[in-house]
Amino acid sequence: MTAARALHDDALVIDGLVYHADGDVSDLVAGGINALNVTVCHFEADFEQACQETARWHGRLAQPDTRWLQIETADDFDKARTQGKVGVILGWQNCRPVADELDRFAFFRRLGLRIMQLTYNFRNALGDGCLELEGAGLTLLGRQAVKIMNDLGIAIDLSHVCHRTMLDTIEASRQPVLITHANAHVLAPHERNKSDEIISLVAEKGGVIGASIYGPMCWNGDTSRKPTIDDYIAHLEHIAEIAGPEHVGFGTDLATGANYQRMAFERGHWRRWDGINRFNAAFGEDIPARYLADCNKHSDLPKVTARLLERGWREDDIRGYLGGNFRRVLDGIWRAGQSS
Repeated sequence: MTAARALHDDALVIDGLVYHADGDVSDLVAGGINALNVTVCHFEADFEQACQETARWHGRLAQPDTRWLQIETADDFDKARTQGKVGVILGWQNCRPVADELDRFAFFRRLGLRIMQLTYNFRNALGDGCLELEGAGLTLLGRQAVKIMNDLGIAIDLSHVCHRTMLDTIEASRQPVLITHANAHVLAPHERNKSDEIISLVAEKGGVIGASIYGPMCWNGDTSRKPTIDDYIAHLEHIAEIAGPEHVGFGTDLATGANYQRMAFERGHWRRWDGINRFNAAFGEDIPARYLADCNKHSDLPKVTARLLERGWREDDIRGYLGGNFRRVLDGIWRAGQSS
């Protein structure tokens, strides 16, 4: 075993965002993943659909031979490792299921939801997503939602949120906020990537920015060359230089499971935009083709750890990036909810 693989396997490894999982954990285990934030329901799901998908996950967790363990407190990360299971944080990428019924936050928290993204690309009742042309900020209802999420200990994710709504949320929140899966806009001017200003403000708030291996967000637009781990690390190191290594993590934005084609069918009908369409036209439509040339599944992630060691990263900083930073910040947010 190499030193890099030994470090990877010894560290707590948390994927900040997996957009779909069908229950199979084989590739997660091969990649040394201890826990992940899974998108429970489709990005544009309504209340009924969110309840159905949450129930499906609870059924999966209740199976006597389940390989999963639900993460509701930071201590559960340790429990999952001790039991040899993969920890799952139930999360959303859109607060659309809440609509304008803010008491639904408490309902879904009782069901175990612990991370929620305010908007997904487009406008909802709380604010604007990153593809809205107006780019308006938090609505009045959105400001009330931020307070409720803080009170309940639900971590706020800003990955698909527009610039103005991010600024408003960072200002309004009493707790750190997360960007679970995004990269540096200055290196790849993709609509989903974040400005240096936002990266700095999230760090000042005490949050974490999870860098993503999703191809379009690491891509400089050159159709003759697909991005690689080195391009990804350029984003990660830029974020770390601005935010500090204690405020970086990773969120692959991968799907994981035994049936990629089924996952593509189930989750492939969301509204896409030009940057993704151009990348797919150049490099392919299937799920592996959407990611880095040399890192397109969880079992490839130890290669990133090896590359960081080669580049002289301190072991403590690598451990923080792999999961320690997410654990620390989530622990604080969740404990604040328990004590309120």
